[in-house]
Amino acid sequence: MTTSHTPPAGRPEDAVLDAGIKNRVSFNADGLVPAVVQDATTGRVLMMAWMNDRALAYTLATRRGTYWSRSRKEYWIKGATSGHVQQVVSAELDCDGDTVLLTVNQTGGACHTGAQSCFDSLSLLPPPGTPAAGRD
Repeated sequence: MTTSHTPPAGRPEDAVLDAGIKNRVSFNADGLVPAVVQDATTGRVLMMAWMNDRALAYTLATRRGTYWSRSRKEYWIKGATSGHVQQVVSAELDCDGDTVLLTVNQTGGACHTGAQSCFDSLSLLPPPGTPAAGRD
């Protein structure tokens, strides 16, 4: 399998995903695949976002985290406006080809709130050994 990527002409919408890679990715009915983003140094999960084939192609070609915004219906290059850039270190598919795992060097916060991770909120589980809330 080839791992070459058509160099983008400066915009995600111009990027073309390598056919060998595209055949391995199981995009959903909307043409999207979830991307889990993990800090390359700490291993902490930073965020989850959606990619279409062009966002994935642009990410692979530029090594900049690039996603598809479902609400805005446009490409989103992480850090283009905030400066909180994601430099992609590695990109992998899970065993089913339906999830992308990106490891990144994150500059600034990964979350739109400015937090380092989108998963900074309180845990849904109590600490081990503590009774779960709402149980009789």
